[in-house]
Amino acid sequence: MGVEYHEEYIRNSRGVQLFTCRWLPFSSPKALVFLCHGYGMECSGFMRGVGTKLANHGYAVFGIDYEGHGRSMGSRCYIKRFDNIVNDCSDFFKSVCAREEYREKTRFLYGESMGGGVALLIHKKDPSFWHGALLVAPMCKISEKVKPHPMVISLLTKVEDVIPRWKIVPTKDVIDSAFKDPVRREEVRGNKLIYQEKPRLKTALEMLRTSMHLEESLHEVTLPFLVLHGEADIVTDPEVSKALYEQSSSKDKTIKLYPGMWHGLTYGEPEDNIDIVFSDIISWLDKRNGENNDNATLVEKSVCRATSTPFEMNTISSPAITNGQKPQRTRPQANYLCGWKGRRMHHHSAM
Repeated sequence: MGVEYHEEYIRNSRGVQLFTCRWLPFSSPKALVFLCHGYGMECSGFMRGVGTKLANHGYAVFGIDYEGHGRSMGSRCYIKRFDNIVNDCSDFFKSVCAREEYREKTRFLYGESMGGGVALLIHKKDPSFWHGALLVAPMCKISEKVKPHPMVISLLTKVEDVIPRWKIVPTKDVIDSAFKDPVRREEVRGNKLIYQEKPRLKTALEMLRTSMHLEESLHEVTLPFLVLHGEADIVTDPEVSKALYEQSSSKDKTIKLYPGMWHGLTYGEPEDNIDIVFSDIISWLDKRNGENNDNATLVEKSVCRATSTPFEMNTISSPAITNGQKPQRTRPQANYLCGWKGRRMHHHSAM
């Protein structure tokens, strides 16, 4: 199936020019998928694989670079208010859904890492609007392995408006730990649209506060979702995805844990592993889009919030391709903040 690719700039409510892109099948799409990229990332290059693969299977895919990210305008990777990202994405996504040719289409959110948190907050703005979400190692909880002391947060909060853009948060190079395939790893490192410097103080605190808010409200997640995580991920803690699965109120939810896989499930793994991940993603989408007769009522139930017992998927663990052996990757004794490895206020700059 052929794919059309288009780019367009729009302006948000604050007058900032934002980059958007879309991958469209040549035929009428099965459904709409809206991409929320990770911290420091961008859509047109890094998420091209997601867009083309889903479009090749009949889905219309739409992406947007957050303010200050990728090809959008704004201070590089400076998040003044996390709500600005959520509102910009929600406004753009809904403007697409309002187009005549898309009004009757099923609508799915897709978020990777920080983008998973963005997707969940978009859902919370209008819980009945979205038909489902795909969440890849989402930022939605602070791991129990690191809880910043309230005094630390208080001290940093006092200076965040004085030096909000200062790149003072300690950071380590996450690329080596996130992307298993060495060729893909260097492709990420060479992508100049990906922010690879230290996080700014205001940005780090906004992400911290957002994670704390999401952690306290996981039970408010009600839409159908598939959450995916590599068990050998040492960048984000798989326990975060498990907490989302266990605490959410969604009746239709699935968690997929991949033995031996790292953080970059859709880009950084060997091709065979990436194929496994996308097979699971597309199968989940097709079932909720009525592709299989046995599951034709799934979308109807999730939209109408039927009072009868809804379909609930069990926890499933899918094997990774590991040359016949499960690799033993030692998880270091490290802390996690916003689901990201670091020491207390450490963040990574490339996810």
